[in-house]
Amino acid sequence: MDQRSAVTALSALAHDNRLSIFRQLVKCGPSGMTAGNIARDVGIGATALSFHLKELANAGLVHSWRDGRYVRYSIEVEGMRELLSFLTEDCCNGQPELCGTTIKRAQSVCSLQVRDN
Repeated sequence: MDQRSAVTALSALAHDNRLSIFRQLVKCGPSGMTAGNIARDVGIGATALSFHLKELANAGLVHSWRDGRYVRYSIEVEGMRELLSFLTEDCCNGQPELCGTTIKRAQSVCSLQVRDN
C-alpha cells in the first residue's frame, strides 16, 4: 500500500458512521451483513448507509455481492491487512516486539478472516 491509498482508507474511516459500519463488518467476518441489518445496527437510514458504504468500498475496505434479493457487505480483508501493515511496517524502528501484542493480535485476526473465506 502506498501513502495515497493509506490516506484514502484512513479518510474513509475518519467518520463516525463509517467507522461504526466498518467495525460492525469486522465483527461479522467474511459472511458479512445485509444492508438493512447494517443500517439497523448502526442506526442510520438507507440513503446515508449507501453513501458511507460507497466511500468504504472506494477506499478498498469493504465489498458487496448479491445474495438473492439482498446485497451483503463484508470487509475487504486484504485492504484491511494492507492498511494495518502500512501503519505498522516501521514499528518501533524495526523492533516490532516493542509494540507488544498489538501487531500479533492484528495479524491473527486477519489470518482468521482469510481462512474463513
